Parts: sequence; C-alpha cells; structure tokens
Amino acid sequence: MSSMEFDIIMLALPRWDGQYSSTSYSMAKALSMHGRVFYIDNPFTYKDYFSGRNKEQISKRKSALRNGKNIFIIPDAKYPNLVAVTPKLTWPINWLPPGVIYNTISKVNDAIVEECINQTIDTYNIKKYLFINSFNPLYGRFFSKRLKPYKTIYHSVDDISKSAYVSKHGTRLENEAVKNADVTLVTSMELKRLKSHHSANVIYLPNAADVALFNRAVEEDLPIPAEIKKISPDKKIICYTGNICHRLDYELLVKIANNYKDAVLLMIGPIANDNYKKAGLDTLTNVVFTGKKSLEELPAYLKYVHCCIIPFLCIPLTKSIYPLKINEYLSAGKPVVTTNFSEDIANFSDIALVSNDHDEFLQNIDKSLLMNSVDDIQQRVKYAAGNNWQARAEQFLEIVK
Repeated sequence: MSSMEFDIIMLALPRWDGQYSSTSYSMAKALSMHGRVFYIDNPFTYKDYFSGRNKEQISKRKSALRNGKNIFIIPDAKYPNLVAVTPKLTWPINWLPPGVIYNTISKVNDAIVEECINQTIDTYNIKKYLFINSFNPLYGRFFSKRLKPYKTIYHSVDDISKSAYVSKHGTRLENEAVKNADVTLVTSMELKRLKSHHSANVIYLPNAADVALFNRAVEEDLPIPAEIKKISPDKKIICYTGNICHRLDYELLVKIANNYKDAVLLMIGPIANDNYKKAGLDTLTNVVFTGKKSLEELPAYLKYVHCCIIPFLCIPLTKSIYPLKINEYLSAGKPVVTTNFSEDIANFSDIALVSNDHDEFLQNIDKSLLMNSVDDIQQRVKYAAGNNWQARAEQFLEIVK
C-alpha cells in the first residue's frame, strides 16, 4: 500500500540514464519508495536524433522517439514503482530568439510532451497526481487545462542563468515557472534568495547522498580498482570525483599536484572541456584521470583514497551549488577539503575542512591526511546519515502536506 495518496509525474532536465548522477533522478528513486513515480525523460529533439542516432541513449529508444511505442521502462529493479517514460521527438528551438516563432513551436513541443503525459495517465489509471518540473522550464508553459495535477512544484537545482546552453531561454522561463508553481523547491540558500524574488512559496530542500551505497567503502571489503592497483601502496591518494569542467579551480589542482609530488591526485569523472590541459594538469606525472565511472563503482575507489577534495572556483556560478559529493565523501568516511564557494558548503565547517584560499587548502590537505582514525571515520558517517535521499523524500512529502 502506497504511503502517498497521489502519484508523482516528474519532468526533469537530466535523463535517467545520463552520464552524471543527478538530484532529480536521485529524488525520484527515493520518492518511489513511497508510491508510484513516473519520470518523464527530457525530450530528444530531431537534431539530437539525427546527430546521435547511433548512440546507445537514442538507439535503445528509437521506437518510442519515432512512433510513440514502448515508451515505458522500469530502469532499476530495486525501484519497481519508478517508471521512466520517453516522449516522442520534439523540434530544436534553442537557436531561435525569444518571440512569436519560438512560442509557436514551443506550443507544438509542449503538445508532444502532454500527449506522452496523457498516455501515462491512461495506461496506469492515474487519478490524483503531483506534477514536478525538475529544472526543465523549457517545457510546460503551454500545457492545456486538461492536465489537472493536484499540485504543481518547480524544482530548481542550480543557477540556470549560469548555464551556457540553457540560460538563453531558461532564465526567463524558469522565473515564469516559479511564479506559476504552487511551491518551488531549491537546493541551496543562494537559490532560495534568487527565486524568492518571483514567489513567496520557495522552500529549501538541499541535496543528499545514497548513504548506504557510499557506506560500503567503510563496511565492505571491496576490490581494488585497476587504476589504484597501479599506484604504489606507500603513496597517499588525494581524490576528486565528479564532472571535470569549468567549475574547477585548475590553478589550485596544479598546486596540489606540485605540492604533493609523493602523492597521487586521482581525478574520477567525465571530462567536459580541455581547461585541465590549458592549466597543464595533464602533463604532471602524479595526476591520474580515470574517466567516467558509474555511481555504483565509486565506493570501491573511495575506500582506497586518503583525502577527498572539492576544488571549486569561488565565483557566481558556484555560489548556488550544494554539491552531491560532500555527503558521498562523508558517507564513505573520508576527510573532505573544500574551497569556501557557497553558504551551503560553509555550513559543513564542523565536519569538513573549508578553505578560504589556496594556501589554506594545502594546509588543510596536510591536516586531513592525519584525520583517519576510527573515531574520525565514524563521526563523518554519522554526520552524513541525516543527509540521505530517503530523509529528503520524507521532508518533501511533509512539504506537500
């Protein structure tokens, strides 16, 4: 028997099988433990289809994208109440300027997505549902009044105005979505300030972690990953996990590698641009790039590292970030050294080493490498335990009540 008196239909910007772990999909999984959740994929456009039709993400969805068939899938057997739904192809319009043509084609795209939602409602006999738009304001403005959700929630997970691609239309459309939603949820205090200009109903619901998954680094005897096997056992490993992108302070990363020549800087994650090359990080012999790893693979890496870092730049882009990785690191029992890039990260100063400049960051790495007693590890795990996705799902349901 579901503990929710309604179903949830969530339209999200990250797809369920995207290359990065996402707040939207993590929340959807947690909510599905309380009832049925229908996760509507961010639509692929015709441009996406013809430029990437041989890629796995698109090829496995071909019948759904082209013909509207086989649109439902249960992505993870551990979450049988979570159904991923694929809409048909939409028209690419981000290149257009705001105005009549953009709005006209946007209405066509919304009709395509609405058809998919109606098919979901009919197929699963949905009577009462909550509609969540998770960071995808490009869709939904022109949904018809035939869609009658119990409540409409907008979910802001990042400062959309700082996103190079989405910001063109996303900034103004998100403000509109916030105004029209019954409630807006935000993942950082900076976002709460920004969105409160457009609505009186903005509620802070921060990110979390799959605590049980990352706690495996503490509790289980996990196999040593191939990249770590190649590292001498007497070397300390300083580790970053996540997107290797424009948010990182590459000058700081180079300083870390040069300051700890007898240690290894392990960079785990997909590479989004060549900024690391411009900084010369790729030329340093004690820096190891592993490439993308799945969320499930990360605990095995974290088990064998000695310090975890969040080397974000302190700029407007990062001011609104509550990073998923802080609770993942702590759940794995690891000491964390971070730059002081946001109010939310500063709130972790009781358990993590928050650094105000490069010199302090290096000094904090020194400290962190000595902070791996059993008591230290247990304190971190205990701290992170309250920041798991199930706790966030329960907080979400309380907000809805």
